[in-house]
Amino acid sequence: MPIETINQETVYRGRAFNVRRDEVRFPNQHTIHLDIIEHVGAVTILPIDSNGRILFVRQYRHATGKELLELPAGTLDAGELPDDCALREIREETGFAAGSLIKLGEFFLAPGYSTEYMVVYLANELHPDPLPGDEDEFISLEAVPIMEAYTMAFNGTLQDGKTLAALLLAQPYIYSPT
Repeated sequence: MPIETINQETVYRGRAFNVRRDEVRFPNQHTIHLDIIEHVGAVTILPIDSNGRILFVRQYRHATGKELLELPAGTLDAGELPDDCALREIREETGFAAGSLIKLGEFFLAPGYSTEYMVVYLANELHPDPLPGDEDEFISLEAVPIMEAYTMAFNGTLQDGKTLAALLLAQPYIYSPT
């Protein structure tokens, strides 16, 4: 299905993303304007400590008006590879470095309106090696047993989409419901 882009205009430039307005023509010749969030990409990390617990971060998310329990995650810096971003973000958000990092998968976070592409990693062999966190992040670390984390995902306690997707991708590696 060929869709023709007639015009693209950046209407907002922000710290974390830009907003672009596209004028597109569909195969039926109907023309519409689409607002697109341009994002450089991000990573989510599912860290498992030596006690078999998943390390989550709890942080306030202003768009939701509440604190959410999430897996550590972060946006790629300019020119940064996803693997390097994951190794940096886990240290910033949990205070631990990963001795082992396994890529679990990747996906578009909200393809209806955003270019944000997420890469998900499983982090093992954790050891203390903190980096300073971002100035606008106020997070607390919570270690949750694996089985309990999946129960929280299934019962709606976890409400962050990237966290739920990461748990799904990690399931063959870490979770057996028996």
